[in-house]
Amino acid sequence: MNMMVFEYGEDLIVVDCGVIFPDVELLGVDVVIPDIAYLRENRARLRAILLTHGHEDHIGALPYVLDEIDVPVYGTPFTLALARAKLQEHGLAEQTTLTEMEPGKPFDLGPFHIEFIHLTHSIIDSGALAITTPLGVIIHTGDFKLDPTPTDQRVSDLHTLADYGRHGVLALFSDSTNAERPGMTPSERAVRERFAEIMAESRGRVLISCFSTSLHRMQIVADLAREHGRRLCFVGRSMYQNSEIALQMGRLQIPEGLLVPPQDIRKLPPRQVALVIAGSQGEPMSALARVAVDSHRWVSVEPGDDVVVSARLIPGNEKAIFRMMDHLYRRGAHVHYDDGSQPPVHVSGHASAEELRLMLNLVRPRYFVPIHGEYRQLCRHQELARELAAVRGETFLLESGDVLEFDSQGARKANRVPVGRVCIDVGTLDEVGDVILKERRRISEDGIVVPILAINKRTGQLEAPPEIVSRGFVALEEATDLVQTAREVILRTIEKSNPEEVTDWGVIKDKIRSALRRHFDEETGKRPMVLPVVLEV
Repeated sequence: MNMMVFEYGEDLIVVDCGVIFPDVELLGVDVVIPDIAYLRENRARLRAILLTHGHEDHIGALPYVLDEIDVPVYGTPFTLALARAKLQEHGLAEQTTLTEMEPGKPFDLGPFHIEFIHLTHSIIDSGALAITTPLGVIIHTGDFKLDPTPTDQRVSDLHTLADYGRHGVLALFSDSTNAERPGMTPSERAVRERFAEIMAESRGRVLISCFSTSLHRMQIVADLAREHGRRLCFVGRSMYQNSEIALQMGRLQIPEGLLVPPQDIRKLPPRQVALVIAGSQGEPMSALARVAVDSHRWVSVEPGDDVVVSARLIPGNEKAIFRMMDHLYRRGAHVHYDDGSQPPVHVSGHASAEELRLMLNLVRPRYFVPIHGEYRQLCRHQELARELAAVRGETFLLESGDVLEFDSQGARKANRVPVGRVCIDVGTLDEVGDVILKERRRISEDGIVVPILAINKRTGQLEAPPEIVSRGFVALEEATDLVQTAREVILRTIEKSNPEEVTDWGVIKDKIRSALRRHFDEETGKRPMVLPVVLEV
C-alpha cells in the first residue's frame, strides 16, 4: 500500500500512506489500509508523513492513520488540496498540520534533510524525495514517468537528479510498475489525437471516463471541446470535486462559458456536448456505471454517442468494466477503450524500461531497491539494474515488513516488523476482521439456515414443530426430505439435552447449530451458516 518508513536513530518519517481496493474475495470490504502497528509503537518518534503525489494508493489511508496518530503531513500544493478534502470528510482537517513542499526548497525533519524533486506522472505535482541522512542520500522516486511534453509544460527535473548522482547517492528506491514494458512510456499528450478524431466524427455526445485525478486528460478534453464547438461537463462526485479544486488553484484552464452543469446537458444538441465522467473501473455506484444502466439523474446514453474509457483495466475489475461496456453497447453507444490500437485512448503514468535505465544512470546509486509493483515486476527491475554499471553495490528485493539496514559497513537485510492489511467497511468505518470475512465467505458459498424453535421456558418442551428458513442454501420446498431430517436432528438434540441445557438458550443454540451443520455437511456436502432462533413461550 505504498507506505514506507525511513528511520535514523530516534527519528522516523513515513513516505506515502495509501490504500488498495479489495478483490472479490473480501466480501463487503470497501477499502484496505496498512496495518500501522509499528507506527503505534513508535508514535513518539514519528516526525512526519511525506506524500509523493495525490493518487489514492498514496494518500487514501491518511484519514485512518491520522485518526490514531497526530503527525504533520507534507506534500505539494495539489496533493495537499486532495488530502485536505479527504480529511474534511472525516472531520480531521482542522487538527492536522499540512505543510507544502516545493522543488528547490529543502527542509529538515530531525536528522533528515528533505528535498522534493519534480517528476512527471499521470497526476500533476508529483515527484521524488531526496532524503539526506548522516549516512548518505536516499532517493525515493514515487510513481513517475519521464514525459517530455506534459500538458502543464513542467518537465521532470533531471538536472537535480543528475546533480545528486554526481555527488553520490547511497540508495535509490524506484517505481517498478512498468518494468516489464520495453521502450519509453508515451506522453500524456499521446491521447489527444484519438480524442480529437472521436470528437470530430461522433454524431452524438462524447463521454470520456478517466481517473478523477487525471488533470492532464481533463485539460486535453477541455481544449478539444472548445475546438470542436462542444460544451464541457464534469460528471461524478470525485470528478466534480477535483476539477473544482484544480480550477480554484489555477491548475485547470477552462475558458469562461465552456462549462455546463449536468442538469443542463439535455437542453443541448448531442453534437454540442463533451463530458468527463467518473467510473472508468466499472464501480457499481459510479457515474458511468449508472449511465450504462440508464439510472443516472442527468446523463443518459443514446444511439450515436461515443464513450471513451481512458484508463487501464486494473486487475480484478475486468468483469465489472466489460459488463458496463456491454450495457453501453446495448444502448447503441460506440465504446472506445485501451485495446492496443493506435493512436491510444490511454497511456500509462509509469516509466517503462528505458526510462528506468535512465533514472538509474542519472542517480548512479551505491545500492538499489525496486519498489511499487507486483513481485515479478520488482524482479524484472532488479534484473534491469544488474545489467547496468550504474549500480555500484548490491540490489535488494524487499517485501512488505522487510527491514533494510544501512551503516558504515554497508547494507543488509535485517529483521522484520509486523505488517499486514486492515479491511474497512466505509459505511461504519469499522475494521472488518478475518472472522467476519470468513463468515461472509461461508454465507456467500453455502448460504444460511435459520431454524426457529418455540420452547416453553417453564417445561423446556417444544410448543410446535421446528420451522426452518433458508437463504442461498437449497430450495427447501423442493427438499422436503432434507427439511424433515433436519427437524428430526433438532428434536433428537433437544431430547438428549438435560432440562438445564434446554432452558439455557445459549447452550441449546450451540448444540443445535453443531448438530445441523454436521447433518447438512453429510447430506449435501455444504456447510451453511446456521443461526438458531429460540422463541420463549
